[in-house]
Amino acid sequence: MDTANYVSWFRHSSPYIHAHRGKTCVMMLNGEAVESENFSNIIHDIALLNGLGVRLILVHGARPQIDARLEAAGKEVQLHHDQRITSPDILGEVIAAVASVRTQFEAQLSMSLANTPMHGTKIRVVSGNYVTAKPLGVLDGIDMGLTGELRRVDSEAIKSQLNLNNIVLISNLGYSPTGEIFNLSVEEVAVNVASAVEADKLILFGSQQGIRDSQGDLRSELLAETAKRLVTHYLANIEDPTEPHSEIACLLGAAADACARGVPRCHLVSYLEDGALLTELFTRDGYGTMVSRQSYELVREANFDDVGGILEVLEPLERNGTLVKRSRELLEAEIERFSVIERDGTIIGCAALYPFADEQVGELAGIAVADEYRGGDRGDVLFEHIAERAKAQGLKQLFVLTTRTAHWFLERGFVEKGLSELPTQRQELYNFQRNSKVFFRPLD
Repeated sequence: MDTANYVSWFRHSSPYIHAHRGKTCVMMLNGEAVESENFSNIIHDIALLNGLGVRLILVHGARPQIDARLEAAGKEVQLHHDQRITSPDILGEVIAAVASVRTQFEAQLSMSLANTPMHGTKIRVVSGNYVTAKPLGVLDGIDMGLTGELRRVDSEAIKSQLNLNNIVLISNLGYSPTGEIFNLSVEEVAVNVASAVEADKLILFGSQQGIRDSQGDLRSELLAETAKRLVTHYLANIEDPTEPHSEIACLLGAAADACARGVPRCHLVSYLEDGALLTELFTRDGYGTMVSRQSYELVREANFDDVGGILEVLEPLERNGTLVKRSRELLEAEIERFSVIERDGTIIGCAALYPFADEQVGELAGIAVADEYRGGDRGDVLFEHIAERAKAQGLKQLFVLTTRTAHWFLERGFVEKGLSELPTQRQELYNFQRNSKVFFRPLD
């Protein structure tokens, strides 16, 4: 065991442990997730989250289990628009399959064997008639039978169980006031439950790690609007409804829908990979794809609490001579000059503006992005933010002094000028030993 790496990871995960304590999280696990070899590991991680104080609601499906029972009974599997046609004669098989999956969850979460991750756990799992449904009716001339759509979620009853530290387990079955049972889409149930209980997160388990771009690179974050556009793209390229793109489109659609209904963040993670859930929740960059209503990278003006984070971002560039070293005391005195990019409470980028009001120009200084977040457009985001701050102060131009990054500024419209173009006060502070080049750009 690499103790040093373990200790480092555990320490770095502590902010996320604190952030998730007391938060409400809905997890959707389809029937395929329950059948996977990794299911017991997911259960262990769910138990860990429960022990860390996360309020958990598990929503499960049972499609492959239902298919297996229908096949064993010699009954036909009928789908319309990828939804099951639930005729009265197969309802018994549907109920039995759902009950078997629910029992699996309850049994797995009841384990407390020595020498296992579940040892010492005392988890209570509760189920109930929390979902009211109605018939889906006739679609395109096809009678969907006892396939239903959700009408209402009893959010208060669910919350009361969460307040008792119970895990709430909800199936894809809904009930009507007249006592009928309806077969629902598990994605529809998960989205509506998450919205009704005002969940902080909705986690959607699928077979894929997350969403990948055209180069095959994982997209760790998507805005809900982007997710919605990607659904259209995936659906347009689906020929076989059983292929992964169909699943991705379904999960992305559910995530975008949940965000539109008020859920701040949704996560797409794989049920096949051991530890995917914990990596997604307790590391800065996660494991899968997060879909959020708003970007969780915030650009804002700095305050005194950001000094330590800014120093960490600047230190590598100061060490290699790209930037002039600033002491903590100097940074504290000039903190109002800085703007930062904050990602989940961590400072990952910064830049400063030093105005020279008489000449109507400003110096762009200390622009830096943490090593692991370079390669994106965060430098441009910081530059645009500083430019807006400068314009708000009535400045007409920005200038920068640099020894190592001249081309970056040239690519953004800066033009090299002589020292004589600098404000008089800045000329007096020029460090001839560094011999920095001077670049100006007008603020259009």
